[in-house]
Amino acid sequence: MGIALWALSPFFVYGQLLDPVDYSIKEVPEIVPAGEVFNVIIETTIDGEWYLYSIHNDPDAGPYPTRFSSPSADMAIAGVISESEAEIKFDPNFDTELGMHSGSVEFTIPIAFRSELQGTQTILLEVLYQVCDDRSCLPPKTKEIEAQVVLEGIADNPFEDFPDEGEEVAVAGQEETYELTSDAGATSDNVWAFIWLAITAGFAALLTPCVFPLIPLVVSYFSNQGEGKSRTKWAQAIIFGLSIVLIFTAIGALLALILGVAGVSQFASNPWVNLIIGLMFVVFGVSMLGMFELRLPYQLTNWLNQKSNEGGGVIGTLFMGFTISAVSFSCTAPFVGAILAATTGGEWFYPILGMLGFSAAFASPFVLFAMFPGYLESLPKSGSWMNVVKVLLGFIILAAAVKFLSNADIIWEWGIITRPLGIAIWITLFFLAGLYVIGSYALHGEERPKYITTGRLLIAIPFFLFSFYLIPGLLGASMGIWDAWLPARQATDVSVVSAIGTSGGAGVTADSWSDNYEKSVETGIASDRPVFIDFTGYTCTNCRAMESTVFPRQNIVERFEQMEKVKLYTDGGQNASENQKFQFELTGTLALPTYAIIDPHTGNVLDQLIGFTRAPDFEKFLDRGLERYQRAQARRQS
Repeated sequence: MGIALWALSPFFVYGQLLDPVDYSIKEVPEIVPAGEVFNVIIETTIDGEWYLYSIHNDPDAGPYPTRFSSPSADMAIAGVISESEAEIKFDPNFDTELGMHSGSVEFTIPIAFRSELQGTQTILLEVLYQVCDDRSCLPPKTKEIEAQVVLEGIADNPFEDFPDEGEEVAVAGQEETYELTSDAGATSDNVWAFIWLAITAGFAALLTPCVFPLIPLVVSYFSNQGEGKSRTKWAQAIIFGLSIVLIFTAIGALLALILGVAGVSQFASNPWVNLIIGLMFVVFGVSMLGMFELRLPYQLTNWLNQKSNEGGGVIGTLFMGFTISAVSFSCTAPFVGAILAATTGGEWFYPILGMLGFSAAFASPFVLFAMFPGYLESLPKSGSWMNVVKVLLGFIILAAAVKFLSNADIIWEWGIITRPLGIAIWITLFFLAGLYVIGSYALHGEERPKYITTGRLLIAIPFFLFSFYLIPGLLGASMGIWDAWLPARQATDVSVVSAIGTSGGAGVTADSWSDNYEKSVETGIASDRPVFIDFTGYTCTNCRAMESTVFPRQNIVERFEQMEKVKLYTDGGQNASENQKFQFELTGTLALPTYAIIDPHTGNVLDQLIGFTRAPDFEKFLDRGLERYQRAQARRQS
């Protein structure tokens, strides 16, 4: 599971999926005296409509200028780097004129090795760069470039300005270098590695919170398809799986073409999308409780029946495939957004191939669930237990509807479906489900069981226990991983448990987070601490999962205490639009959650991370940011 979640990281996906820039050594001398300054010429090619930013751009203008440095203490960049002439043009992404390169560019880098070295030496360069097109930008990326040179003899006037051990060299007249984690991996032309990545992410997406409630929908739908041959059931299941694959791919390509990456990233946070999904879940859930049957107009019903007889219910199956695809798309947006970055650049092969692999893996378990009801119906004397399963699934679906409706409620600031109310609804639903199983009441058209069987009791106990487990949440206690499914916590919520100091994880409560980046920067400078930015969303399930399962850990809290923390919501609230623009300009992505560690003295990104991350990896991310800030401070004070 950890590998799958790591594979979902958009930084890893970008490195595997789309890398439109290639660096190669064009010219380097074979033999030079040790200490002598010599030139290395780097030839760079930029694919398609992407453009690379000049080394001379002001870092404060928005995008990352191209920067070369060396991690080696045995060599140094021994002068000013030059580049072939850049084109000065207006950049719509940052609303300013910038120097940029398209097609190709050459960089000339002066290099020198320490005079005490001899023999074959490795020229080791790191390049930090960012590419954009007229519609979107990819996150900054770091690459290593290597070449060999033979040192013979010593220069008459050897270069001596070498960095200390571990120090990174500033170039092109800038005082600071940008430091980001290298996302080296398999190249984008490795088709099989890319397909494997897409398939892995497809299976991993099944673990995301809003996908689980879809399984009862599939089981219920195919359980209610009536009598039919086994071959027909199998055909329906296969058509259902193919529809998910085709619809997912079509949705991704269409949204990328019309909205671009930014539009896709905002899909999950759209209040109308959440409202429609929530209402759809309510209708499905109430129908499964036997309150009514979903009936279409008889004209349409007759037409669908005719098509069903002709094609085995193809229309209804395709519609179910569309429903599953649309609902699950909101939880799979981080990976889909990364793939669609290639689509907006005009490279259709990889995004379509990636979406096919992703959706095929994602659809495969649903196909099995679709086939399973056929086996259930073929069993003799299935009895009333099938109706019990249907009703329990109805309660679960109604509980899932609370999350989507609360997302719309938060964005529109209605204040109706609060976290305590959402927990109260869950307690009621699961307690009623337990009472139903033990026969305390019956629904429409049913008879109460005459006695409670052992099987019914074993099924009811988890529902009762879960209801009692949720009660402390009414008073503000953390619900752990279940907070990802519940309405987001608000400052106005009742929090008795937190108030008496028994909630745990006090270091990451709402009171310890700022919502003002500028003030956090000022405080960070005054207290000599880096700034940790949590770009989050009210509708973001992975954000809630991180906040409930990773942030409260003691080792994470201890590292948070060494930073100024600011939480910026990008999908709701008064400053959502400004926060979203700031996130894009700072990190080059709109995916949620995105975490960035900032040097308050320069505004530079020390490190950044995207998506749900296991606690050990998140701890390493925080340690890297703290270490890089300390190194930067040491350079400033020396």
